[in-house]
Amino acid sequence: MSSEPEPEIGSRIKEEVKPLPDTDLLASKEHISGLFTIIAAGFGLVSDGYQSSVMTMINVVFQTLYPVAYTSDVSTRVSNSLLIGAIIGQVFVGLVCDRIGRKAGLVFTTALIVLGTILATAAHGEGGSPAGLFWFLTFARGITGVGVGGEYPAASTSASEAANQASVQTRGPVFLMVTSFVLTLGGFLAVSVFLVVLSAAGTDHLQTVWRVCFGVGIVLPLAVFYFRLRMVHSKLYRDGAIKRRVPYMLVIKRYWWSLIGTCGSWFIFDFVSAPNGVFSGTIISSVIHDRSIKRTAEWQLLLGSMALPGILAGALLCNKMGRRNTMMLGFSGYLVFGLIIGLSYDKITKIVPLFVVFYGLMQSIAALGPGNMLGLVSAESYATPVRGTCYGLSAAIGKAGAAVGTQAFTPIQVNLGKKWTFIIAAICGISGVLTTFFFVPDMTGVDFSEEDAKFMEFLAENGWNGEVGDEDSKS
Repeated sequence: MSSEPEPEIGSRIKEEVKPLPDTDLLASKEHISGLFTIIAAGFGLVSDGYQSSVMTMINVVFQTLYPVAYTSDVSTRVSNSLLIGAIIGQVFVGLVCDRIGRKAGLVFTTALIVLGTILATAAHGEGGSPAGLFWFLTFARGITGVGVGGEYPAASTSASEAANQASVQTRGPVFLMVTSFVLTLGGFLAVSVFLVVLSAAGTDHLQTVWRVCFGVGIVLPLAVFYFRLRMVHSKLYRDGAIKRRVPYMLVIKRYWWSLIGTCGSWFIFDFVSAPNGVFSGTIISSVIHDRSIKRTAEWQLLLGSMALPGILAGALLCNKMGRRNTMMLGFSGYLVFGLIIGLSYDKITKIVPLFVVFYGLMQSIAALGPGNMLGLVSAESYATPVRGTCYGLSAAIGKAGAAVGTQAFTPIQVNLGKKWTFIIAAICGISGVLTTFFFVPDMTGVDFSEEDAKFMEFLAENGWNGEVGDEDSKS
């Protein structure tokens, strides 16, 4: 009789230690993966910021090494190759991360950035031809651009969904810290690396300087490659993905107003910010009397660092003021500082520190507003099944604005004068305020799942009854 209780004790122990249900294991894995997704998005976008900014100082180096061959047309072509590639990447990878999966998009973009950067580092022209070198760089930077552009929808949608899953209230600030902040930090890192390499190699070895600066860009995407291979899709994506028979006409019918807002605002912002970023080294060099490469880089480093406080301020304000109001505040900075610099250009450029400070303030308040908010509102304004596609389209239209602005920058300087680049920035600031006010929705504090439910209800009301959910991720 004394042995009878033992089976009962044994059975109780078995019940107490029985394995967790698959749903609990998936939830635990999903939580850990969400954290790594947010972190990996940050590291990946540091790489994007680095790639987008590394040409700022390399443009100055090429003008020194090849004063005849590196004409303004060649400089624009090499700089624009990244932008054209980015447009392709944003549209294509936006579709991929909705139709195939966020992980597929992230792995694809990482591989392209590594490949393109390796080619740029090893670039040569036939027989040492400068023209051949710059065509090679155009091709290599184009490949890098496809990867850099694809990072925008892939990393941003993944990070926004992971942040939403963690906390709706902190989604905005967290998203901004792992996207806008690290993108700008990547630019700061690019100039810092350039200064270190230039100090180590010296101005007599500028060929080594630009190749090493490109080469450093290989390390950053490789650092997150493993984590991207291991990531798990968010619950929002697993439950809401539409991989077949995507009703794009209904998507346009529901979101056309928002698309005007996010696409239009991003075009205006990049039209001003991209050429001012790519050619800021050239602008600063032109107002430094001895045109020293090192001094130009030091001023460029200060200029880049001034955008960081603006991003931090935007992260603090985005919940309190709302996304739309914060964005309009930033666009108004173009109006104020663009007019101050443009109307006093001939006098203010004689005092280099004052010029750099005002130039930096203009970029800082722009970073606070549209530089911060455009990615956030583009992630928040659309339902999960089409978030990557709509985000990628908005960013691609923005990069088209960047390409147009970069192409127009030199002719504006030559034909109208350098001050007009800042006066036009002020005009764009007014356009940005109006576009934001009338077309950009403010989704502050709205859970993604709420918009997903409204979107699915809208599709049902319009007769769509396709498959919903990512069965591959669920299995």
